[in-house]
Amino acid sequence: MAFDAGTGTLSCPSCGRQDQVDQIPDPLKQQALPLEDVKEYHCNGCGAVIVTDQETSATTCSFCGSAVVLSDRLSGDFAPAMLIPFTISKEAAMKAFKKWCRNGLLTPKGFMTADRIAGMTGMYVPFWLYDLNNGIEVHGQGTRVRIYTQGDYRYTETQHFNIYRKIRLNYVRLPIDASEKMNDELMDKLEPFPYDQLKAFKTPYLAGYRAEKYSYNDEQLFPRAKEKTSSYIDAYISSTVQGYSSVMYTDKQIDTTVKQADYVLLPVWMIRYNYNRTEYTFAMNGQTGKVVGKPPISKAKVTAWFAGVSAFSFVGLKIVSWLMGGGFL
Repeated sequence: MAFDAGTGTLSCPSCGRQDQVDQIPDPLKQQALPLEDVKEYHCNGCGAVIVTDQETSATTCSFCGSAVVLSDRLSGDFAPAMLIPFTISKEAAMKAFKKWCRNGLLTPKGFMTADRIAGMTGMYVPFWLYDLNNGIEVHGQGTRVRIYTQGDYRYTETQHFNIYRKIRLNYVRLPIDASEKMNDELMDKLEPFPYDQLKAFKTPYLAGYRAEKYSYNDEQLFPRAKEKTSSYIDAYISSTVQGYSSVMYTDKQIDTTVKQADYVLLPVWMIRYNYNRTEYTFAMNGQTGKVVGKPPISKAKVTAWFAGVSAFSFVGLKIVSWLMGGGFL
């Protein structure tokens, strides 16, 4: 049986039987198997580490397509707390990706046909979901400048202010990709995931898909979580000091603590596409259908686009010049 993203059930492709995952016991727990009996295997081609249950003896690598053989067991520390199941089937994902390819304004025509897909793999990618508490204290100097004329004189009045802000910002379910093999930038761009769809982890959800264990624990990825929120914190601080002509911070203290960190698996379709003797990698959110990746760019289309914009701008300037009394040559 395999998990059917369309119906959300564990389905048998032969007889059509469908079981609700929430209403059946986890097979591993049902058989009273210790978590140490869950297997992990390593790809000899690219080194990827993928999680599966104890029955798996051989499979293909989700990253490079190479055949891999089961190596050793997976410790209980790698058991995820929750996951978001796939809702987009492989057929729907293929259709959505082809539509995405056809909408590329600057991609080559050969790429837009989407007929060179080398592989599409449904993967549960490991993430840490952080709940962070931020205590922020800011000191700074602000100025307000007023320019006015009185009689024959022009005056500039500058007022100086001491700025102090004490702020508490809490972030919930901040996702950080925990797989060494996955591209962090690619995974970040797949957000947001619908976290209201999180389910308690059960192995039947993995049936028919691949799942990779995390490469870094929550403590190791905590610095990246803080870095990911830094731009949002800076933007919020700036929003509290509006109305000044200039602002200079003399001291900024940010104390970030982890309230909770949950290990979860999130659904991602990984797509390998061969074009012009180069392989491109794309990712699709397995819940929303959002596609991310860097497609090839057509130099001819870029040149034509630039020429068109330049010509349009030139004609526009000529019309403005003519309307203002100039020539139209």
